[in-house]
Amino acid sequence: MRTLGGRYQLVHRIGWGGMSEVWRGHDQVLDRPVAVKIMAPAVEGTLGEAGVELIRAEARSAARLAHPNVAGVHDFGTSPAPGRRDVPYIVMELVEGQTLGQHLALGRLDWRIGVRICAEVAAALAAAHAEQVVHRDIKPANVMLTPSGAKVLDFGIAAAVGAPEPDPDGPVMGTPAYVAPERFEGCPATPASDMFGLGSLLYHCLAGRVPWTTRSHTELIHAQRYWDPEPLPRVDGLPPEVLDLCFRCLRRDPAERPTALVAALLLAEAVDARVYVPLADIDPATPAWDQGAIDEPTYHRNSGARNHDQWHTRPTEHAPRHAAE
Repeated sequence: MRTLGGRYQLVHRIGWGGMSEVWRGHDQVLDRPVAVKIMAPAVEGTLGEAGVELIRAEARSAARLAHPNVAGVHDFGTSPAPGRRDVPYIVMELVEGQTLGQHLALGRLDWRIGVRICAEVAAALAAAHAEQVVHRDIKPANVMLTPSGAKVLDFGIAAAVGAPEPDPDGPVMGTPAYVAPERFEGCPATPASDMFGLGSLLYHCLAGRVPWTTRSHTELIHAQRYWDPEPLPRVDGLPPEVLDLCFRCLRRDPAERPTALVAALLLAEAVDARVYVPLADIDPATPAWDQGAIDEPTYHRNSGARNHDQWHTRPTEHAPRHAAE
């Protein structure tokens, strides 16, 4: 078996993607199972020494997070690789269970379950944002469902708020269906871009599909920029404030999206759940989104003028309906 850093023994591969692969590993020093994420050779080759150092700094930022809904980051290192630069790797908490993506592959969730999961994801983001850390890749595959609640994975590619990409000319980090539209315009990752991902996640839980369905990533980026999300199917019993929050998270203007703290508290209240949020960092001033909700209510609780199927309209020009995830 391959061993990294003289300490982390790679047991077997448990996941992979275009940017990295994840291994179940064993920490030989502390005698515990871990998850080891190794940068893919194609990605590592584009970073250079500066990029590796940036990833190291990001891993240090993510390692500061201690939250029940965050899979912790334990270590960072580089491992010699034949014929190329040392390959960076990140050692994380190994979380057992099934991902939210695996559950959603079977269809949409009961709204109460979906809202509870998203409340816990929002709580994890609130803790990260309080530490000036953004996740950059909120999606169902990065949410693990465990007996003790949801765990947000992959904070190992998190970044400091406003930090540039390691390779400005390279691809945007993240999964297109969950990436905020401003990220494709070259804007850095911010808490608001994470909130767009949360909105897409909540929408997916409620509808069983992503907010925009298109034939390609190019069409998806265009749809996010110019079209409203597709209407949600009717969800009996869904509180209107949850529906309102979902679509506000998907606003094109980042300033119009709610904070993770507000989202966590609202979603948790909707299902009578408890979440851990950094209350000490609450600003006594009314946030812009809260003021916007007061001035421009999207949904009236007692109004019959709108229902889920009339929530948002979109231009008459429709793209073919194929999910782009």
